[in-house]
Amino acid sequence: MTVYKYNASGNDFVIFHTFLKKSNKQKENKYFSQLAIELCDRHNGIGADGLIVLIPHETYDFEWLFYNNDGSFASMCGNGSRACAHYAYVNGLADNKMSFLTGAGKISCSVDGDIVETELTQPVELKESFLQNGFEWWLVDTGVPHLVTVVDDLNLFDLKISAIMRKEYNANVNFAKIEDGKIYVRTYERGVEDETLACGTGMAACFLRANNLGYVADSAKVYPKSNEELTLTRKKSNLLFKGKVKQVFTTQI
Repeated sequence: MTVYKYNASGNDFVIFHTFLKKSNKQKENKYFSQLAIELCDRHNGIGADGLIVLIPHETYDFEWLFYNNDGSFASMCGNGSRACAHYAYVNGLADNKMSFLTGAGKISCSVDGDIVETELTQPVELKESFLQNGFEWWLVDTGVPHLVTVVDDLNLFDLKISAIMRKEYNANVNFAKIEDGKIYVRTYERGVEDETLACGTGMAACFLRANNLGYVADSAKVYPKSNEELTLTRKKSNLLFKGKVKQVFTTQI
C-alpha cells in the first residue's frame, strides 16, 4: 500500500485512501486502529501523531477515519483536517474546495498551494469557567473537547496537572498566553498523552476563549509550540483555521 507522511504546524500524520466502502465497521476500525499503532510508532514504524484513512461517501467528497498513535479513535483534528484536504486535492479525490465527513460532523476546506483553510464544526461550550489546581479553566468542544486556561507565562504549563485534568474531563488541555494581540499555546493532547508541537482544535479553543474575553480581535495569529504561524478567524458562530501544510514523503509498505 502507498502512504503519505504529512506535517501540519508540527503535527504529523500518515495518510492513505481506500475505495472500499465500509462493510464491517467494527472489523475495519479494529484493523485501522492496530495499523495506527504500527505505522505511527516512531521507532519501528513511520512515526506520526495520527493515522488518517479516507473512504468513499455518498454525500460528501469523502469520509475520514482518524486514529491517534495509540490506536484510539478521534472525532476531529484541526491540523489533520488541513493535511487531509491537501492530500485529497493532490490525489484528485476532491477539488480545491471540498467538504468531508468526520466524527464531529461536516468539515469544509479550501486549498491554495500549501495553504489550507478549514471551517471547523461550530464550537459548543461544555462548562463555564471554573477554578481547579490553581488555574481558571474553560471547557469547550471545537470538534473534540478542550480545557483552556489563560496564563501570563507559558512556563506555567505543567504536565502533571495536564494529565490529571485530561483524565478527569476526558479532554485535551491547553495553556494560552496572549501578547500584542497574538496567542501562544501549549497543548497536552489525549491519545498522545503528552505535550504535542501543535493541536489545531486546541488553538481554536484558545482563540475562542481569548476572543470571548476581548483579548484578541475576530482574527488573530496563533503560535503553537512548533512556533509556526496560523490564523484563526471568527465569522459569526464559525471558526476558520488557516496555515501551511507540508507533504514530507510518500512511501510503500
